[in-house]
Amino acid sequence: MVKVGIIGATGYAGNELVRLLLGHKDVEIVWLGSRSYIDQKYSDVYRNMFRLVDAKCLDDNMDALAKEVDVIFTATPQGLCASLVNEDILSRTKIIDLSADFRLKDVKIYEEWYKIEHKAPQFINEAVYGLCEINRHKVNKNTRIIANPGCYTTTSILTLYPMVKEGIIDPDTIIIDAKSGTSGAGRGAKVNNLFCEVNESMKAYGVGTHRHTPEIEEQLGYAVNRDDIKLIFTPHLVPMNRGILVTAYANLTKEVSYEEVKAVYDKYYGKEFFIRVLEKDVCPETRWVEGSNFVDIGFKIEPRTKRLIMMGALDNLVKGAAGQAVQNMNLMFGFEENEGLKMAPLFP
Repeated sequence: MVKVGIIGATGYAGNELVRLLLGHKDVEIVWLGSRSYIDQKYSDVYRNMFRLVDAKCLDDNMDALAKEVDVIFTATPQGLCASLVNEDILSRTKIIDLSADFRLKDVKIYEEWYKIEHKAPQFINEAVYGLCEINRHKVNKNTRIIANPGCYTTTSILTLYPMVKEGIIDPDTIIIDAKSGTSGAGRGAKVNNLFCEVNESMKAYGVGTHRHTPEIEEQLGYAVNRDDIKLIFTPHLVPMNRGILVTAYANLTKEVSYEEVKAVYDKYYGKEFFIRVLEKDVCPETRWVEGSNFVDIGFKIEPRTKRLIMMGALDNLVKGAAGQAVQNMNLMFGFEENEGLKMAPLFP
């Protein structure tokens, strides 16, 4: 059994990690870390865990935790993992970081967009960007640290990657319109996330400044060996609990048929368990991926403007966070990649 510790276990992504790992046949959760609820029973914080988890919440002492577990999940705000990790810890255990601390390879870009000093730049190059369907060949038993991609970036990159990689679209013309449920903002109390603030309303935020923009640019740049891709990414908050829907637009580089575009998607994702390329004229919907690790992708050719419209949907707490982290853990320890993640989406 692989022993697991979770720092940030009482956030939404942390609780989703607990839910998924309880169904994993090869995992034992031995540490539920939370600064806010130390010594409180986990099932008192999350009643869905009543009679499933009897443990109390511990602190976020990564040094002590590293001596007890095989892998640490850090479902924490930006900056915390980087401030805690060191060589001694990585010599003892593996880390799967759900924050953005190790996703960007240029520390200057990280500090510019996140407005904080990076505390462990020495580990940036070692960290593997854990977008499994694209980078699984980089994840193995020797991997010590995973930069687990977030929800917006996972949806955007997976939706666009085959089209960029195969030169179907011009990457310099990409516009991404993304929408997220409120759980994407975390569990912390914020006025802007109160029921009366979000119900019966939609809003754009981080317009032109959202910090996931350089991450998407960097990863799509790897597809075409460029470091100068610039795109527009605009996120929106919608009044629902879970889900990400991305609609991306880009100029076609040539005239293509539906069959040609579908063949490209199938080339990259036809054998992927978690990516479902939908049938013609079927658009992704968040309700059909809720509670699962699946990504639904669709597209439409717009011949009048010579553009391709690409759409992707996933559950921001599963494939966009905890589920992808478990998928990465499975790769690191040589388990079946979909172990603990085979559940069908919830409906209604």
